[in-house]
Amino acid sequence: MYLRPAGLSEALGALAAQPYTVLAGGTDYYPARVGKPLADAVLDISAIAELRGIREEPGAAAAHWRIGAITTWSDLTAAELPPLFDGLKLAAREIGGVQIQNAGTIAGNLCNASPAADGVPPLLALDARVEIADAHGASSVALADFILGNRKTLLRPDQLLTAILIPRHAPSARSCFAKLGARKYLIVSIVSVAATLEADAGRVSAARVAVGSCSPVAQRLPLLEAALIGKRLDSTLGENAKPQHLAALAPIADVRASREYRLDAGLTLVRRVLDQLGARA
Repeated sequence: MYLRPAGLSEALGALAAQPYTVLAGGTDYYPARVGKPLADAVLDISAIAELRGIREEPGAAAAHWRIGAITTWSDLTAAELPPLFDGLKLAAREIGGVQIQNAGTIAGNLCNASPAADGVPPLLALDARVEIADAHGASSVALADFILGNRKTLLRPDQLLTAILIPRHAPSARSCFAKLGARKYLIVSIVSVAATLEADAGRVSAARVAVGSCSPVAQRLPLLEAALIGKRLDSTLGENAKPQHLAALAPIADVRASREYRLDAGLTLVRRVLDQLGARA
């Protein structure tokens, strides 16, 4: 069975009636089924226009940016956004090639819940929330609580992730992203790092740092974030990052890298990202 609704209410009604495999860009769905019959009941949400686009919204409690679920990485790259989104845009440019970026969606990257998903660390560093809807209404949850583990999320079979919500930050907020792979492009990350910093009088007033590919779920580094508060913003900011700040990470050893290499590379990338943000200030 294949269903391609034109509206969100139709899609949610279908999910309430029976289980479907949700399809957006298909850049994770099809590669996972090469050589296999496509026997799933598929709900293709790519025609739901209200799920696409990026805009500012006032919000009931606080102003935020809203990124629709089927917004593509190319949409994000082309959008006129403040420096707060620089890190997310850097990640967007390194997710596959241009063809993948044209089709792949931001919400799909989250729902796939790969430990190496490049979109997760920059969104964690932006303190993102995800909006989840079913036939009875919508609510939001912190991204950090949405992804439960390798290929596991909070989504029930009758729910859709409809948007990513980014709270408004201070005008001084800047972000950055870096990844390490076996080559520059078209590769799964060995380590990825994102950071968002806010400044006051040349010093760090708020910090959010996240590391991907080093645990079953990308993680923030709260000990490092606390240590950065009050530090001067310059090209040596990364020197404040110490090995103990990455102690909560739990990298695996696989064909791409050993556990020890991932930890060492993670510290190097964290320092590099912080130095770059400090130098820009």
